[in-house]
Amino acid sequence: MIEYHYTAGFRLDDESLYSDWINRVIVSENFKPGSISYIFCDDAYLLDLNMRHLNHDTLTDIITFDYSENGCIAGDIFISFERVMDNAKEYKVSGDEELHRVMAHGLLHMMDYNDKTKEDIEVMRQKEFEKMKMFHVEQ
Repeated sequence: MIEYHYTAGFRLDDESLYSDWINRVIVSENFKPGSISYIFCDDAYLLDLNMRHLNHDTLTDIITFDYSENGCIAGDIFISFERVMDNAKEYKVSGDEELHRVMAHGLLHMMDYNDKTKEDIEVMRQKEFEKMKMFHVEQ
């Protein structure tokens, strides 16, 4: 089950469209969908989480809490919509494109993809773009 929570003024236009895409992303990596919550918040909310749980005093676009077990993807994915929109401007992409990238990024972390080394980052970016393309594929 995929749930969406909002603590800022942002809301997804069509949650069912996103849920369908997220489920297809998970299945495409040979995992099963479990309980996943996307929490859309502002920079201040995510900074507080980052400091309290990770001891990082920096802004970030996403924090993923992974509760996956036995091939079943589950967790909480916190996304700062402010940071996503700022990153979209910085990288000269649409807000939707950056949002899809970040949403896929959180899932990929729960599927054991990392972004600590240069090689890991390269694989993560390839997977993000592969999964972003799936958003517009009708089933």
